[in-house]
Amino acid sequence: MKATPLSPAIGAIVEGVDLSVPLTPAQKEDIHQLLLRHQVLFFRKQKITPAQQRDFARHFGKLHLHPIFPTVPDVPEAIVLDTAKNDLRDNALWHTDVTFQQEPPMGAVLTSRLLPETGGGDTLWASGTAAYNALSEGMKQRIDTLTAQHDFLRSFPVSRYGRTEEELKKWAETRNNFPPVTHPVVRIHPETGAKGLFVSEGFTTEINDVDPEEGAALLAYLIRHATKPEFSIRWRWEEGDVAFWDNRITQHYAVNDYLPARRIMNRITIIGDRPYGPGQKG
Repeated sequence: MKATPLSPAIGAIVEGVDLSVPLTPAQKEDIHQLLLRHQVLFFRKQKITPAQQRDFARHFGKLHLHPIFPTVPDVPEAIVLDTAKNDLRDNALWHTDVTFQQEPPMGAVLTSRLLPETGGGDTLWASGTAAYNALSEGMKQRIDTLTAQHDFLRSFPVSRYGRTEEELKKWAETRNNFPPVTHPVVRIHPETGAKGLFVSEGFTTEINDVDPEEGAALLAYLIRHATKPEFSIRWRWEEGDVAFWDNRITQHYAVNDYLPARRIMNRITIIGDRPYGPGQKG
């Protein structure tokens, strides 16, 4: 197995492994270590079904069932991101997946099923650790103990996800099951111990325990800082590409530059643990 880094901050292309067959223990451990090191991995020229994609993801943990998105028939763990069937503007902004839950996902596996003939539809990933490490010492001290609110409504408003009676029922159930939650602004990675920014435009609504005006300015600064080009990479999808990212320490952005062309992706999401910050116990 060979890994070629894409930037100093984040990303690597992995060669020499077939994701359509079960991994050996050695392959699983190698991929796990590469994920911790590079935060998002890309595998090219893979021919995998949704069931095989699910089985690959299962090597790294239990799988999550998304409360809103439709799924592949007979593979409920595989959500379908289809621009012909869903308004996916919630993906076309910087976000860390499902942080509106107490225990956000550990990671996710994404593959393309239909790409726009016109081109476009790239995905960007940014490193929370690179962004945190680039902050001044004073800013690090300021935010290390802060917490923030994450809210389902930020990316799933009823105006887009309650268009029919069936959608509205699912949306209301999800809203009731997932009220706003509190997460640390700076998250400690549970395996590496690294500090990383853990706020995003997708779900973070406010910083707690500070003056609201000050908190809004601070949150806006951190969100803007976290997604600077020097902390990120941009992936141009090709047929057979599979991406596997560490959701605990990254955020991503699906570029919505190809409409009215159609784009279909399948995502498998791996269950994670409750985030904790500096001075807190994991």
